[in-house]
Amino acid sequence: MYSFDCAVNGGKTVDVPRQLSYPFSINVQEIEKAVLQHEAKVLFLTSPNNPDGGIIADADIDRLLQLPVLVVLDEAYIEFSDSASSRISDVPKRQNLVVLRTFSKRAALAGMRIGYGAFPNGLIEYIWRAKQPYNVSVAAEVAACAALGNKEYLTMVKNLIVEERDRLFSVLSNCPYLTPYPSDANFILCRVEGRDALELKEQLASRGIIVRHYSSPPSISGCLRISVGKPKHTDALRDALENLGAGNQISGSASE
Repeated sequence: MYSFDCAVNGGKTVDVPRQLSYPFSINVQEIEKAVLQHEAKVLFLTSPNNPDGGIIADADIDRLLQLPVLVVLDEAYIEFSDSASSRISDVPKRQNLVVLRTFSKRAALAGMRIGYGAFPNGLIEYIWRAKQPYNVSVAAEVAACAALGNKEYLTMVKNLIVEERDRLFSVLSNCPYLTPYPSDANFILCRVEGRDALELKEQLASRGIIVRHYSSPPSISGCLRISVGKPKHTDALRDALENLGAGNQISGSASE
């Protein structure tokens, strides 16, 4: 969406590829070169990243914050991370850091399309001028306020997703033709080994299981992204993978 919005507003997007192999880290030196060479105005970073679920090291973020550019850090999946903390508390200390968050993931309000951001004081005034009127529906506002007022609900959703993510990872790890990558998000990216990834996606779809297939960029070509669902969804995926694997049994006990 960032590249789309940039193009709509007459901007130019410069993509800096991540590393080709796990953990698909950002290339800090190449980002620095691109920012300076193209005199970039905004640098978008995502941590945890979609679709690999990897995080950006704090040291790398701190280094990029030294650049003469506005750094926008997308933390849509940060609540599910076991190894990283949000940088939102750093915004008041930095004049070039914006942190974006959403209610779509942790609060399970994806259909409401509502999120929020933390901005430097000097930028807020101009953001407010450009904001469209009525850009958030009444239903979305009520749902977001209800979620914020119910910390127990937010904690429950997070814990259930993280618990089921661990179980899903176990199921995928035990599948002989899949190699899953550790994830700090609410999905798992896995490489398909010894068979066609697109064909596998279509075979799963015919069984009512929808996954995301990637043919590009080269680093994740032949990979599938599988979202974390309820235990019954993991069970259905496990059964389908066993069936498609000519009966090889895949372990992964159900959650209580």
